[in-house]
Amino acid sequence: MKTKVQRNIDLLRLALVVTVATGVVTFLNVFYASYQVQRTQLVDATLESNYNYAQKLASSTEDYLQAAQQQLKVSAQLIGSIYNDAALLEKEAERLRTQTDSFNSVVIINNTAKVLAASPETLQIVGDQIQTPGVQQALAQQKPLISKPYLSAVGNLIIFISQPVFNTQGEYLGLVGGSLYLRQPSILNRLLGTHYYRDGSYLYVVTQDKQLIYHPESNRIGDVVNANTVINAVTHGESGRQAIVNSQGVDMLAGYAYIPSAGWGVVAQRPLAAAIAPLDDLMQRVMYKTIPAAVLILLIVWWCARQISAPLRLLAENARSMHVPETEDKIQNVKSWYFESLELKNAMLLGMSLFKSNIDKLNKDVNTDPLTGLHNRRSLDNTLLYLQSKKAFFSVISMDIDHFKRVNDTFGHDVGDRVLQRLAQIMREASREADLPCRVGGEEFLIVLPGVESKGAVHIAERLRDQVEATVMPPVGCITISLGVASWPRDSNDISAVLKCADEMLYKAKREGRNRVELYEVSTGPLVDASAPERHRVVN
Repeated sequence: MKTKVQRNIDLLRLALVVTVATGVVTFLNVFYASYQVQRTQLVDATLESNYNYAQKLASSTEDYLQAAQQQLKVSAQLIGSIYNDAALLEKEAERLRTQTDSFNSVVIINNTAKVLAASPETLQIVGDQIQTPGVQQALAQQKPLISKPYLSAVGNLIIFISQPVFNTQGEYLGLVGGSLYLRQPSILNRLLGTHYYRDGSYLYVVTQDKQLIYHPESNRIGDVVNANTVINAVTHGESGRQAIVNSQGVDMLAGYAYIPSAGWGVVAQRPLAAAIAPLDDLMQRVMYKTIPAAVLILLIVWWCARQISAPLRLLAENARSMHVPETEDKIQNVKSWYFESLELKNAMLLGMSLFKSNIDKLNKDVNTDPLTGLHNRRSLDNTLLYLQSKKAFFSVISMDIDHFKRVNDTFGHDVGDRVLQRLAQIMREASREADLPCRVGGEEFLIVLPGVESKGAVHIAERLRDQVEATVMPPVGCITISLGVASWPRDSNDISAVLKCADEMLYKAKREGRNRVELYEVSTGPLVDASAPERHRVVN
C-alpha cells in the first residue's frame, strides 16, 4: 500500500501569504479608520455649517418680520388720524408697499372687513368684504398678527402681516396689513432664495403647523410635512442639528433654527451622500496613489522572504536525502546567514555525523568479533565477494593455536580469552591496512591478503609464526601456531575451494608437527573433497 505524501505550503509562500495578509488587513484597517474619522469630521462640519446657516437665516428673517411689523405699526398710527380721508388712505397704502418693497400688497380694512384702500390698484378689491382666514383672525384678535398661509381673495397663497388701527380715543377702527406671496416672487423668497447652494444643500421654512412656506421646489409650498424629526423639533421652538431621513427617504444632515416672532422654523440641510462625496473621491485617489508603493513593498517583501527562506528550503530539501553521501557537502555549502538557519544547519550536520557514527558502529559491531576485535565471518564473506567482483587476486592464511585446549584446561577460559586477544593484536600489527585479519572459530583465525601472491603470503605467515612463538603470554608463556596458505585464483576459481585448500594446509601443518607453515600446491591435486565442510576442526 502506497503512502500518500502530503505537500504542505513552503516557507516562502507562507511568509508571503502572512505578510500580504497582514499588510492588506493593516491597510484596510487604516483605510477604514481614516475613512470613518474623516467621514465623522465631514458630517460634523456639515451639521455645524447647516446649523449656523439656519441660525443666520432665522435671524435675518426675524429682523425682516420685526421691521415689517414696525413699518405697519407706524402706518397704523397715521391711518388712525386720516381714517375718513379715502384719498390719503390710498396714498398711505401705496407708500407703505413701495417704500421698502417689504410687501407684495398692502390693504387697509375697517372693522367690518371692508377694504378701504389697497395697493396695487390692480387688485381691484376696494369696497369688497374680505372673508379670508388671515383678515378674519386679525379682526377678531385686534392685535399685531402674522397669519398662517392661506389663499387670498384673488387666489394667491400668502402670509398676512397686520397691525390694528385705533383712533385717538382708542376705538378699534380696523387694520392695516401687508401680504407676502409664497409662490410668486417676494422679499421673503429673495431673502431665503439668495442663499440657495448648488451643491445639494437647500433650506426650507415651516410654520408651527408644519406647513411649508418656503421650499426650493415651489410646488411643495403649502404641503404639510409630518414624518420629519427636524420639523417636529423646530416647530416646538427648538434649534439644533442632527442627521435624519427626510420625508422623501433621503439621508440628510440638517441644521435648524426657530423664528420666535412668527413661530416658524428654518431648516438648512444637505444630502449625506453629497456631503461625503468628496471624501469618497479622496479615498479613491489615496488608494490609486498607494498601489505603486504597495507593489514596491510587496516586491521588497518577496525578495526578503526569498532570502530568508532560501537556506531553510535548501536544508529541507537535503533533509529528504540525508542517506546520500553527497548530502553532507551540500548542507555544508548552504549559506546560512542568520542565526536560526545556522543553528539548524549545524544541528543537521551534527545529526548526520552522529547518524553516520552510529551506522559505522553498527557496521563494525556486525562485522567484528566481540572478543578479539578482528573481522568476523560476515565481514570475511563480504570482502571475498568484493575481491571476486573486482577480479583482484589474493592469498589466504588460515591459522590455529597449537594445543589451545590444554591452555583452557590448565589456566581457565579467562586466560584462554586473553591469549586469543593477544594473538589478535599480533595479527593486526603484522597486517597491512588492506589486509583483513579475521577470527572464524574458537582458536581458528584467517588473514586475507589482497594483491599478495602465494610466495609473499608464505613469507608473511612465517614472520607471523616467528613473532607469535617469540611472544611471552603470562601465565601461559609462549604458544605456537600452525598456518596454511592458499591463493585465488591460482589454486582455484572457486573462493570456497580456496578457503578449503588453506584449511587443508593448516591440517597438514598440524599433522607435520605443528608450529609450521604449509603452502597449497596445485600439482599435489585436491586434498579435500569439494563437498566437505568449509572449516575442519583440527586436533590441538
